[in-house]
Amino acid sequence: MSDNRIPLLATVALIIDLPEERLTRGQIGTVVEHLDANGEIAELVEFADDDGQTYAILPLKPEQLLVLHRQHQAA
Repeated sequence: MSDNRIPLLATVALIIDLPEERLTRGQIGTVVEHLDANGEIAELVEFADDDGQTYAILPLKPEQLLVLHRQHQAA
């Protein structure tokens, strides 16, 4: 597994719309698993509402996601 993977349990935001999944750019999710099939990597991302109810869970390419940070990090 590559060191540049998005960490498990990282908070991420979609940077694209996924109308077929009823998800829009900016929706926030959590990486729950790393996937690797035939050399292609993906992150399994869970999207939940404010009450913790999951409304979508799907594999996404890392380039479809923006990792969100809660603490200050130097660029």
